[in-house]
Amino acid sequence: MTTSRPGLREAKKQATREALREAALRLAVERGPDQVRVEDIASAAGVSPRTYNNYFASREQAIVAAVTADREARVAAAVTARRAGVRLADAVTEAVVEQYTDTGEHDRRALVLITTRPALRDAFLDSTADIEPPLTTAIAERLGATGALTARVLAASVASAVRVALESWLRPAGNAAATDSPAAGGLVVPSGSLPDQLRTALAPLAPAFDAAERHGRP
Repeated sequence: MTTSRPGLREAKKQATREALREAALRLAVERGPDQVRVEDIASAAGVSPRTYNNYFASREQAIVAAVTADREARVAAAVTARRAGVRLADAVTEAVVEQYTDTGEHDRRALVLITTRPALRDAFLDSTADIEPPLTTAIAERLGATGALTARVLAASVASAVRVALESWLRPAGNAAATDSPAAGGLVVPSGSLPDQLRTALAPLAPAFDAAERHGRP
């Protein structure tokens, strides 16, 4: 019985996190993000505001979490699932593209909000940093024990590249050249193909991935 308790606790925590992010997105769509309080989200999810604060630092973080839900784990799992013969650079690129462009109902609803609220755009872009820890583990498994530090550097570089691609994709309306001001106010318009922008941003990392593989596990 004792061995099952940690698993049960984790399952309960995951269920609470899911309830909070679902409630956050639903209320934001219904009322508009500015009309949603942390207390409202907590109440809708059946928990206290104090419990809410154990999971999310802001309402924007909770709203964005509904569309980025577990994406970082899914990216890492997709890399691990690629067979060993697949070039690591290709495995990472395809995993990122697959998980960032697998749009569903949450993505469509959340994108409408994200493109009209600077605070949500900031939270959305900040969420790319969450890729690093699980991706570090997935890359390290491919490189072997001696590649732990390299895996972390590569994963951090991937997270930065994804952020750059998303910043380029989410451009202020009427200013297609404004790629260096993603936090600008007002409406933004997704520009161009997100898969293409992700691949372009990740391409410069390929030589580093190739070098790491050559010096990794025999």
